[in-house]
Amino acid sequence: MRSHGETAAPQVPAQPAASPTRSEWDTLRRLFPYLWTYKWRVIAALSFMVGAKVSNVGVPLLLKELVDGVSLRPSDPAVLWLVPAALLLAYGALRFMTSLFTELRELVFAKATEGAARTISLQVFRHLHALSLRFHLERQTGGMTRDIERGTRAVHSLISYSLYSIVPTLIEFTLVLTLLAVKFDFGFVWITLAALVSYIIFTVTVTEWRTRFRRRMNELDSTAHSRAVDSLLNYETVKYFNNEEFEARRYDENLEQYRRAAVKSQTSLSVLNTGQQLIIATGLVAMLWRATQGVVDGRMTLGDLVMINALMIQLYIPLGFLGVLYREIKQSLTDIDKMFTLLEREREVADAPGAQPLQLAQAEVRFENVKFAYDPARPILHDVSFLIPPGKTVAVVGPSGAGKSTLARLLFRFYDVSGGRITIAGQDIRQVTQSSLRQAIGIVPQDTVLFNDTVEYNIAYGRPGASRAEVEEAARAAHIHAFITAVPKGYDTMVGERGLKLSGGEKQRVAIARTLLKNPPVLIFDEATSALDSANERAIQAELRGVAQGKTTLVIAHRLSTVVDAHEILVMEAGRIIERGSHGELLGKNGTYARMWALQQNSD
Repeated sequence: MRSHGETAAPQVPAQPAASPTRSEWDTLRRLFPYLWTYKWRVIAALSFMVGAKVSNVGVPLLLKELVDGVSLRPSDPAVLWLVPAALLLAYGALRFMTSLFTELRELVFAKATEGAARTISLQVFRHLHALSLRFHLERQTGGMTRDIERGTRAVHSLISYSLYSIVPTLIEFTLVLTLLAVKFDFGFVWITLAALVSYIIFTVTVTEWRTRFRRRMNELDSTAHSRAVDSLLNYETVKYFNNEEFEARRYDENLEQYRRAAVKSQTSLSVLNTGQQLIIATGLVAMLWRATQGVVDGRMTLGDLVMINALMIQLYIPLGFLGVLYREIKQSLTDIDKMFTLLEREREVADAPGAQPLQLAQAEVRFENVKFAYDPARPILHDVSFLIPPGKTVAVVGPSGAGKSTLARLLFRFYDVSGGRITIAGQDIRQVTQSSLRQAIGIVPQDTVLFNDTVEYNIAYGRPGASRAEVEEAARAAHIHAFITAVPKGYDTMVGERGLKLSGGEKQRVAIARTLLKNPPVLIFDEATSALDSANERAIQAELRGVAQGKTTLVIAHRLSTVVDAHEILVMEAGRIIERGSHGELLGKNGTYARMWALQQNSD
């Protein structure tokens, strides 16, 4: 039998280290609870499948009776009407029952298969969102999405092949071997078993040999896909440097390596198919030769010969399928294991046991002797302490690499502090739920990334379920409503991948609008205007000041002119606060801040 085509399964490029080896039985045990949720459907599906196999094995028995029946004298009325009519009706009924049971199996078990795949996919999706920012900065999107896609597809394949084939095929083998032993002699049984054992040994041996070709093909497929996605995501950079051909050549190199690996995989598959067919043909010839000798010697009837031939054909159909089954199950287990590896990736930042929602009477934010390092060998923050009183604005300034944006990431709890603590309203943010913490904080980042959807969707993302009227109110407050209504599709305008159809100023106003819609008590402006021109910066800066009224606000800024009205300004350098005070106080100290101010004033 020609084996089914095979698909490749990539590896997870984001893994910093190889995941521990998991046996195939471990993967099956991990999958089983998802399936057992639908245990009654599983049992019903197995029952229908067994019924289909029993009906299928009954067909050769009826063929024998039919052939032997018509071998009587033609003048016998029973030959003309009674025997053939009854046997033909029974034959048709068995054929129909085989199809009926098969369709009932599909109907009953479809919900279980789709339900298990849905549950696993959703769990992986949620887990990926729960992983730390560190994981998402390291991952390669193309390879990871390939893992999820193939893992989901593998769930369907594994459940289908395992449940619909293994048990029913064993039952069919048992029935056929029992028939051969009872009705004839054990010579037929030994020939069948020898062919079966040879087939299984050959299939397993060759499949294990060719696994390395498939694994290599999978790795190259992941690499090619990841590079293609990365290149397309950086479309503008490719254009800036006129590197279309360079990207095409690099992609083609991966495709060529993949092609060579795929050819090797297909060649080994052809070797496997040919060997399987040779074993099946040899066993079939041996069985028919023995049956033919029995007919010639008078020990067997012509009907017996037809029955054995039909049994062998029916037996070798699932036998041929066993080769496909083994390969598909091996491949599916590999694909599912990769998806489970993602599920087992530890959450670097997790809710503490018994964590309670953040309680906000007054949104006071306090950093107390905070230490932090992305890498233990390279500390970023050193004993950083400051207070943002409720409803006040504290600004942080300093050179690039001083650790300013790290403060925002720690406040959102994308990472946990290495030392000290951060509190909001007196509560350590590590002791409250992350959901309630992030619900209380809004951010307008330097680089606003939008979803490839409508303007309305992106603004409403600040509070999913908000009405169009609420979205428009937020847009008016962010001074973007007039722009939106001036374009032909208005709020239904698509913003493009990452919002590239909008200008920098328009994207920032969308970011402001969705933060206004969220209406959190704590705000972070992370260099929200540094990428804009002077006119847009002044306009948006005025809007940000309006947004911050009455909010506890952390402003991370490069341009000092944007933070002169802050309640307190912190000057950071090399992860330490070296100066603090109001704008006037810092100028009076004639220190680092004063020099930065003079430098920026002169450059303007």
